This record gives sequence, C-alpha cells and structure tokens, in this order.
Amino acid sequence: MVVDVRYWRLYLLTLVLGIGGSFQLGMQVSIMASPAEHIQSFVNQTWLRRYEVPVSDSTNMLIWSFIVSVFSLGGWVGAIHSGSLPVTYGRKKVLLFNNIVALVAAVLMVFSPMAKSFEMILLGRFLYGYNAGLGWNVQLMYLGESSPKMLRGFLTITINIFSSLGKVTGQIVGIKELMGTEDMWPWLMALSGLPAILQFVTLLFFPEAPRYLYIDKGDTEGCRKALHWLWQEDDLQMEMDEMGKERASMQGQNVKTIWDVLTSRCVRWQLLVLVIPCASVQFCGFNAIYFYAFDIFREAGVAEDKMHYLSIGIGTTDLITIILCSLLIDHAGRKMLMGYGYLLMGVIMSILIVMLSIKDLYSWVPYANIALIFSVVCIYGLGPSGIASILLADIFLQAWRPSAYVISGSINWLNLWICLTLVFFCFLIFVAYCLFSAVFVLYFIPETKGKGMVEIMEDFNKLNYKNRGTDTEKADFVMATKF
Repeated sequence: MVVDVRYWRLYLLTLVLGIGGSFQLGMQVSIMASPAEHIQSFVNQTWLRRYEVPVSDSTNMLIWSFIVSVFSLGGWVGAIHSGSLPVTYGRKKVLLFNNIVALVAAVLMVFSPMAKSFEMILLGRFLYGYNAGLGWNVQLMYLGESSPKMLRGFLTITINIFSSLGKVTGQIVGIKELMGTEDMWPWLMALSGLPAILQFVTLLFFPEAPRYLYIDKGDTEGCRKALHWLWQEDDLQMEMDEMGKERASMQGQNVKTIWDVLTSRCVRWQLLVLVIPCASVQFCGFNAIYFYAFDIFREAGVAEDKMHYLSIGIGTTDLITIILCSLLIDHAGRKMLMGYGYLLMGVIMSILIVMLSIKDLYSWVPYANIALIFSVVCIYGLGPSGIASILLADIFLQAWRPSAYVISGSINWLNLWICLTLVFFCFLIFVAYCLFSAVFVLYFIPETKGKGMVEIMEDFNKLNYKNRGTDTEKADFVMATKF
C-alpha cells in the first residue's frame, strides 16, 4: 500500500486516537500479571491492619478475582454508554471526557497504598474498564467517519494495532527489572494516565468527525472544513454528495434504538455479521491462548524458565501480523482475510488438540506445539482480529452504528468473561466456532472493500429482502441518528 502524504493530518489523528484509545485496553489486559503477588500482599496487609487478623487465602483470592474481573464489568458499562453519549455530545467531546475517567483511575491507583484501601484499586480497575469499553467503540466511530473509503480499512484496523502495542508495552514495563516491583506497582497500575493526558491535550487541536457533523448535526460547512483540514483536498463534492444521500433518507424517520437493530429486517444480515464473526471473535481461541499462555505452554511441555519470553513473543507476533494485515486489507479484501483466517485457525487448532495429547511420546512434540500456537497467533492477527472491527465500521450506516456498537461491545465483553472463566482449554469449542464463522463469511457476506456506505447497504439489502422487493420496510432504512 502506498501512503498518500496528503492525509498526514488524518494519520496524525489516527495516532492520537489510538494512543489514548485501544492502546489503553491492550495495556490494561496485559499489565495485571506482573503486580499480582504485590497486590495480594497489599490486600493482606490492609486486612490485617483493619481487622487485626490476616485475610484467609480464599478471601484474598476472591478479592483478587474481583480486581481482575471488574475490568470487564466496567468495559460493558462503557460499551453501553457508547451508543447515546457520542450521538448527543459528539465523538470528540466523549473521548475528552473518557480521558478524565482514565486520569481519575490512575490517581486512585497511586494513592491506594497511602489510603490503605484496596477498594480504590477495585474502583480504579472499573474505571479503566469503562474507559476501554467506551473508548474502543468511539475511536472506531471517529476513524470510520473521518476516513475516505479507500483508506477506511487501513485506518480502522489501527485500533487493533494500538491494542496489540498496548499489550506488548504492558508486558515489557511490567517485568521486575522495570516496574514490576513491590515499590513500583502503584505507578505501574497508574501508567495509563500518561496516554490519557497525551490524548486530552492533542485531541483539542483536531476537528469533530466530518460525517457526524453533516449527517447527525446538519453542519454542512463544518463538515466541509473538517474534511479539508484532515484530507488536504479541495474537491470534496463526491464525498459531500454521498453524505447528502444518507442525510436525505433520515427525513421523517424514527430514532433507531438497540431494539430496532435487533428486530428490523433491513439490518438482519448486518446483525448476523455483528454477532457471529465479529462480536463473538473471543471464541476463536486467541484470548484464551494469550491470557493462559503459561498454562498452555506448560501443557505443551515448555520449560518454566522459557515461558515468560514466549509470552512476550506472542504479543510481539500479534502486533507484527496486525501491522501486516493493515497493509494488505485494502488489497486482499475483508472477506478473504477473515474467512480463510477462521478456516486456517480451525484446522491448526484441530491439529494442536491432537499434538497436546501426545506431547510426552516424542521429544520434538513440544516444539511443534509452540509452532502451532504461534501459527494461530499469526493467522489471528492477519485476519479475524482486525477485520472484526473494520466490518462494523463498514456495514452499518450512521443511524444504526451507535446502537450496533452497543450490542457488539456488550457481546464482546460478555464473551471475553465466558472465554476466560468457563471454556479455558476447551479447544473443541474454538475449532467449531472458527469453522462455522469461516463458512458464514465465505459463503454469505458480501465484500466491502472500496465501497461507499450506500453501496454496502444495497449489497446487504439483497440478503435482507431476498425474494421480496427492497422497498419493503423502506421506512426503516434510516441513515442518521438523533437521541
């Protein structure tokens, strides 16, 4: 892919959105492993100081599990608010507010030892989760609504690049040689405050998302100025005309809610895409491999002293392959990368199941298992990881997008909790999901590469209104949203 230097301000906006957005999610996912023993020790000391008896092991583990899992609860609440807040206040203002949430969480983490309160850590983790759940969806909206269609795939996939970069950063800064010590763990937990400050200061200099200004607010001149500033182009008529078609279709229509997305025939197949290959991507097995890397490496026969380096290797491999995917996405297309990605993941994990069962029979099997695990990571980064986010930006028009993101975020965070707490090593579930998703994407989903929003909706209408006229339920075909 050739980088067009005219869009350097748009690339800079992408950097600003990423460093204070999905980067935060990635960091919070990976950063918790290092300070685990120090936080549990702090909980025990706090309990002893309050009640003059040490906390029982079961209670300590219960509190620790709450500290870890409350992040998912916060993410779910943030995802719910990503529907109404960006529509009412705009994408930019919501992200500025979201940075304040992260700063409050960072302050709670720093002062929790001084206040002798592990409850502050719980609240801080909840706020970090809220920041991640809200920030992910709004960042995706902002990118999709600021990008030309020829760059939409490349720029939207950066949300996954920054997430992977955050994971690798969290792993590296959390080692004992840096910040993973008993004295430094509060500052390690508060590290997310720095990207929040950076985004808050720099985002002030960027315009609101152009499509939001025109389609939702009717600010034609503001939209034109924002496009000109971001794209450095004078001839914007084609883009303005496309947005005008969307806005014209909103006249006299009702507000589209979550219930509308769930029940309207005109977005039935888009909803299926949202639920099956996109929002349920947690069931492809990658996050189980990532979170339980040590256990899986141990099961695969890897030596204990090599596990930490292999775990960092997983994060680095994920980052490299997602960057490669961003360079291929607008050439290869969404459908091929996601469909064949799921298919290959299903096949490789089927082989991995067999190899794990015979790991003690031959000396070379553990090395083969490591190669298979890294193969799954590579394919995930090249396909399903990034495409799941891009498709959501492609297939829903302005009216449906915020509510669709609420549904997607809710499913995603719930599935993450299920994946990490219930399925664990059940690779058969992952295999079944990958193969089913591959068939669904390859045989049913139209390609969205290089198409405008209206063109994509017309393709989906051929599925939504199969054997019926596309004028049916035309009243539901709304392209702008007001709350």
